[in-house]
Amino acid sequence: MNRVQSEKLFAEALRFIPGGVNSPVRAFRAVGGQPFFVNKASGSHVWDVDGNELIDYVGTWGPAILGHAHPKIISAIKAAAEFGTSFGIPNPLEVKMAKLICELVPSVQKVRMTNSGTEACMSAIRLARGFTKRDKIIKFDGCYHGHADSLLVKAGSGALTFGNPDSAGVPASFTQHTIVAPFNDVEAVKAIFAANKNEIAGIIVEPVPGNAGLYLPRPGYLEFLREITAANGALLIFDEVMTGFRLAKGGAQERFHIVPDLSCFGKIIGGGLPVGAFGGRADIMDLLAPLGPVYQAGTLSGNPLAMAAGIAALEELQFTGAYCALEESAEQLEAGMKDAAKSAGIPMQFNSCGSMFCGYFTSEPVGNLADAMKSDRERFKKFFHGLLDEEIYLAPSQFEAGFISTAHTAADIEKTVSAAAKVLRTL
Repeated sequence: MNRVQSEKLFAEALRFIPGGVNSPVRAFRAVGGQPFFVNKASGSHVWDVDGNELIDYVGTWGPAILGHAHPKIISAIKAAAEFGTSFGIPNPLEVKMAKLICELVPSVQKVRMTNSGTEACMSAIRLARGFTKRDKIIKFDGCYHGHADSLLVKAGSGALTFGNPDSAGVPASFTQHTIVAPFNDVEAVKAIFAANKNEIAGIIVEPVPGNAGLYLPRPGYLEFLREITAANGALLIFDEVMTGFRLAKGGAQERFHIVPDLSCFGKIIGGGLPVGAFGGRADIMDLLAPLGPVYQAGTLSGNPLAMAAGIAALEELQFTGAYCALEESAEQLEAGMKDAAKSAGIPMQFNSCGSMFCGYFTSEPVGNLADAMKSDRERFKKFFHGLLDEEIYLAPSQFEAGFISTAHTAADIEKTVSAAAKVLRTL
């Protein structure tokens, strides 16, 4: 595959951008080689600057649930831009978006917009601490909640890919109130509450962790988290930046029938533009300034372009039978990948939930970070590059989820499975 122009751009990027990328997850450090540069995306495909066309399963890392450059989203952005790109003053689209989120997610009675999922999670934790008047937060290893200092402890996503879950520049004092437990481990969480009686402000969790690949909560686990937080006066925070409006209209909490106290959103609600949000019970949310003592702000929060794009995306998802189509495509991909691995005699665990998926090269089930780390990463590198040569783009890391969009066709899935079967036979 010709990548001459991408190679030239990357050489230039290295001169002006640290590592040549504006987010570590875009780098190819975990798989070797150099990232390619894209200048066009439409539907389920992307085109790089050398003219190569690829089937894309990264989907902007989740937001492109309707595919790239969806006509209704593009039209909404153009229409909004005609009236201005930012005001710094309340605009009607903010109200429409807030109302829509509250209608789709029953646990959210009030919501505030931010500019990223990182901001949403950081703000939700500050709010939980302000509401409970407690300092300690429980998170789970491998779960990534953005790069806020207090949360960058045993994180997933790019931090995990580079083998350095903690970050330089974060003082130990900033993370001393963050307690980390293994996901899906009931006894560990019980022990933490027992050892920190009346000190836990809340638990923040990805209900379906998607930043160490993808693994699912064991039956009853999310229910347990709901029960133990309620019993101890702590808050349950669902980080649905990735799963929100993807696993169901109401996100993972609808799919698993759990009612958290606070929820964080991002990705899909921006229709491809930068956005985040957090919301929950009105009595908790009303502690935010200007009503209460918990400060949170953002110059571009509720940006009219992002609101217009997100509203268009959410409305399209509600009325088009999108979720049924996504489930069908995911089932087709899962069945095909499992058959391909079995035929090639390659041990693979293929985890999926709704339109999210991840394949691990291990013979053992994957239910937490320790299980995920058993995957053969050298084999994944070869698999990744083999698929890339076949014009299939997965995330360049074993520890990232893949995403299916409504734009992925049966032919796309068939080509992907066929390519995977071909590559697996060479591993």
